Amino acid sequence: MGLPLSVSGLEVRSDRNRLLLSVPALDVPASALIGIRGPSGAGKSTLLYALSGLVDRARGSVRWGETDILALGPERRTAFRAGNIGMIFQDFLLFEELDALSNASITSLFRRRPDRALLRDRAAARLERLGLSLDPRNVASFSGGERQRVAIARAMAAEAPILLADEPTASLDRIAADRLINDLVALARDAGTTLIAVSHDLHLIERMDRVLTIVDGALSEDRSAA
Repeated sequence: MGLPLSVSGLEVRSDRNRLLLSVPALDVPASALIGIRGPSGAGKSTLLYALSGLVDRARGSVRWGETDILALGPERRTAFRAGNIGMIFQDFLLFEELDALSNASITSLFRRRPDRALLRDRAAARLERLGLSLDPRNVASFSGGERQRVAIARAMAAEAPILLADEPTASLDRIAADRLINDLVALARDAGTTLIAVSHDLHLIERMDRVLTIVDGALSEDRSAA
C-alpha cells in the first residue's frame, strides 16, 4: 500500500539564495498517480529530489505518512528512502562494471538475507518484462535505452510504497515507452503504490490521476482525473 504525501512550506534555494522551488502546500492521497510537467529548468526534478530527501537545501515539511523526511538526520533519511522509495533517475546511476541483473537487484544487498533471493527474482522478471535478456554483459556496453530499462527494473523490483520517476521514458522509443507506461501504471494500481512521475511525455501524463504543472519553481494544479 502506498503512503500519503503532505507538503507544507517547501522551499529550495540555490547557493546564492535564489528561490528555485516553492510549494506552500500539496496533499496527495496514498496510491495516487501524479504527473508533473512544465518547461525545462522549471524545477520539476528539484521537486522530485526534495520529495525523496535528496536536496540538502530544502526547507519546510515533506511528510510521507507519519514521517517528515526533511526532519530526519542523514542516516535515518537514507534508511527511510531505502525502505520506502523506489527511484528512476534521468542519468540512470548504474554500476558500469556489473551486469543488468546485478544492477537491477542491487538493493538486495541492503535487505535481510531471507529477502534477497525474492528481490533478485523480481528484478529478473522486471528485466524480462522490459525486453532485456539476462546475459552476462556489463552495462557499460548498453545503449541509453537499455540502461534506462535496467534503472527502471531496479526501481520496480523493490516494490516500495512510493515510486518517484524522473523522465522515465526519455531514452526509449515509442513502442518501448508505451510498454513501460503500461508497466508503471499496472505496478502502481496493482500494488497500491504512490507514483509521482516527472515527464514531457504526454502518453504518460495522460495516464495519471492528477497532473501538476511547474513554471519558474511554482506549482499549480493542471487537472484532476475525470
